[in-house]
Amino acid sequence: MLVDLGFVTPDQVAQARQEAEASGVGVVDFMVANQIVRPEDVTQAKAAHFGAEVVNLSAMQIADDVIATVRRDIAKKYRVIPVFKHENTLTVALADPSDIATIDTLSHLLHVDLVVQVASDVDIEAALNKYYGGRGDTALDTMIQEITRGEVEIAAPTQDITAGGDSATADGDAPLIKLVNQIIIDAFKMRASDIHLEPLAKRFRLRFRIDGMMHEVKGPPKRLQPAIIARLKIQSNMSIAEHRIPQDGRIQTTVGGGKLIDLRVSCLPTQHGESIVMRILDKEGLRVGLAELGYLADDQQLIEKLISLPDGLFLVTGPTGSGKTTTLYSCLHFINRPDRKIITVEDPVEYVLAGINQVQVNEIVGLTFSAALRSILRQAPNIIMIGEIRDLETASIAINASLTGHLVFSTLHTNDAPGAVTRLIDIGVKPFLVASSTRALMAQRLVRKVCAKCGAPWTPPDNELKALDIDATAAGGATFRKGKGCDNCSGTGCRGRMGIFEIFVIDDEARKLIYDKVPTAVLRSRAREMGMRTLREDGIRKVLAGLTTPDEVIRATVGDEN
Repeated sequence: MLVDLGFVTPDQVAQARQEAEASGVGVVDFMVANQIVRPEDVTQAKAAHFGAEVVNLSAMQIADDVIATVRRDIAKKYRVIPVFKHENTLTVALADPSDIATIDTLSHLLHVDLVVQVASDVDIEAALNKYYGGRGDTALDTMIQEITRGEVEIAAPTQDITAGGDSATADGDAPLIKLVNQIIIDAFKMRASDIHLEPLAKRFRLRFRIDGMMHEVKGPPKRLQPAIIARLKIQSNMSIAEHRIPQDGRIQTTVGGGKLIDLRVSCLPTQHGESIVMRILDKEGLRVGLAELGYLADDQQLIEKLISLPDGLFLVTGPTGSGKTTTLYSCLHFINRPDRKIITVEDPVEYVLAGINQVQVNEIVGLTFSAALRSILRQAPNIIMIGEIRDLETASIAINASLTGHLVFSTLHTNDAPGAVTRLIDIGVKPFLVASSTRALMAQRLVRKVCAKCGAPWTPPDNELKALDIDATAAGGATFRKGKGCDNCSGTGCRGRMGIFEIFVIDDEARKLIYDKVPTAVLRSRAREMGMRTLREDGIRKVLAGLTTPDEVIRATVGDEN
C-alpha cells in the first residue's frame, strides 16, 4: 500500500527489506526509523488497506459522554479511543486496524457494534493523556473520579470561610479543597505557565499552557463549577458575591515540599459562568543565564556588550507572553555585582532576585511607576529596570534617567524593534530625546525547542523550507532535527522554549533617522542595511542548527514575511 500510494518506491522497499532482515526488525518499522516514510504515511496506508477512515484526534474535542463509554483501564490496555456513538454503534480509533482479536474483544467487552477508524500511535498516546490521564492515573484524575462517583453534594463555600485557611470549611468541602490544590500542583509539575478553568455550555474545561501551547486535561464535572470558582475567589481575596464584573487577585501557596509559588488570578464573567485564569509565578525558579535564553554566540557577545554600558536606555519589545520580563531579569542577573546598585519597579514583582532592590507598584496607595521612579532616583542607583513604559510621564523619567548617568532597562509592546521608536514618539517623547538616550532596541518571540531526548535528524517538507526561503545550499549543510515524542516531552516532540531575537543597535546614522522622524518602514529598511537580523532570519539560523523546527519559526514570525 505504501508503494501504491506513492510514499515509497519498490526499490526502496527492496533495499529496506534487506537491511531490516539483517537488523532483525520489521520492514515498515525500519523505514519509519530511517525516515524513508513518515508515521502518518503508514497510518494512511493502513487505513487504505482495510478500507477505514483516517481520523485526526488532535483536531477533535470528543464529548465526555462518548469517552465514558470506554472505561479507563480498557482504553489504556487496548489503546483505543472512542470517537462517536450512535445508538448501539460506537466509532473507535485504533492504531492497527488489522488487529482483529482486539476489535472482537472490544466489541464483546463494550456490548456494541464497532466502526473502526485509524489514528497514528502518537495521536492515540496524546488522546489517552488528554482524556484518560496517560500511562498512569494522576492524582488529579483519581480525585475527579472519586468526587464524580461520590454521593456527597459539595456545597459552594460561604462568606464565613476564611481566605487564609481551611479550618472554617465544612467537612463536605474537604474533597473540593483537595481538588483545587491538586489542580495547582499538577500544573506546576507539568511546567505550566497558566491554568485556565473555562465554563462551557455542558462542561467545565481545564487547560494548562505548557511551553506556550494550550493542553487540555481531564476537567472537573460541570456540577462542581460554582464551588470551584467560589473556592478560588476566596483564596485570592475576591468577592464571591460579585458575578457581573471582572476581578483580579493573588494566591500564595506552597508545592513540592515547601516550594513557594505565587498565582496571579483573573476572573472574567462569561456566558456560561465565570472564567478563571491563574498565572503561575515561581519566585525561586528563575535562574536563567543569557546563554539559556537562546542567543547564538555572536548575538550573546553583542548583548553582553550593550548591557555593560554605563548609561542609556535598552528596550525589549514584543507581545504579551514573549519572554520580555525573563530576558530583563537575565540581563540584570548577568550585570549584578556588589559594586553596582540595581533597583527595579515592577507590577507585579514576578521573581525575587538576590542583591537587587525590587519595588512593587501599588496604585491604590499612589505608588505608580512614575511616583516610584521619582523616588528611586534619589536612592542613587547605577541601574534601573522599569517593568513597562506605559505613558509619557514614565517614559520621560526613564529617558531623563538614562541621560543622567543611569543604565535603564524597560519593555514596550510593539511588534518589532524599530517600531519601539515610533511608539515612544507617539507617547509624546521628543524625537531628539529618543535618539540621544536609546542604546539598543530588541524585539523577541518564543519558539519551542526540540526535545533533547527524542530529537532526531529529520528532513523538513519542501513547503516549510520554501516558506522560510531556505535554499538547497543552506539546507544541504543544515542539521534539521525534530522530536518523535516521548515521556520527557509528553509526546509533543518539544520541551522548553527559546527566544528568537531582532537586535537594533542605535548608532549615529540611526540617531539621525530617528531625529528626522522617518517612517517605521524606512527605519526598518535602514536597520537591515546596517546589519540588523530580523526575527525570522534569527529563527532560520536556529532551524538550520537543529534547535527548533520550521513550523515553530513560521508560527512565531507570521508577520515577518519580508
